[in-house]
Amino acid sequence: MIRKVLTYPDPVLKKASKDVEVFDSKLHLLLDDMYETMIAENGIGLAAIQIGVDLNVLIINIPQEEDGVQIKENLIEAINPQIIKKEGTTVYKEGCLSIPEYYEEVNRAEKIEIVFKDRFGNDKSISTDSLLAIAFQHEMDHLKGMLFVERLPMLKRRKFEKEWKKKSRENKKF
Repeated sequence: MIRKVLTYPDPVLKKASKDVEVFDSKLHLLLDDMYETMIAENGIGLAAIQIGVDLNVLIINIPQEEDGVQIKENLIEAINPQIIKKEGTTVYKEGCLSIPEYYEEVNRAEKIEIVFKDRFGNDKSISTDSLLAIAFQHEMDHLKGMLFVERLPMLKRRKFEKEWKKKSRENKKF
């Protein structure tokens, strides 16, 4: 089932998520709904809090370089993820389903190592760099109640706030 993605400034997006303790059919349904929602919204990642569920659950599906197609077999479902190692820095122009049509460069760790559980509660780990590392960091920020715009320098953040308010006023006129 496709669920509604919450958008900025919805206060639920600021809520810190809780660890998953039960790995059951209810969790599996949440993960399936998150996947359908992410694909319907043309995203590459989604945190449960973005659909109003305050659990430490995220999914990521990086498209194939050649054709931009997302293959479900490449889907990563990460429950209770933790970054255990960070290396280097990189800058990437990020966007977010919860802040539609806004993109800005964000500083992130270049390489990360993550531990998490899969939908059945099995321990998993990934060492990665590039877009997957950026996507993990972006989605894990959501689990802490943080949006990528909060990582922007103050001047860019003020500019974003101003543009967002103007856009919101214009949308209300219609």
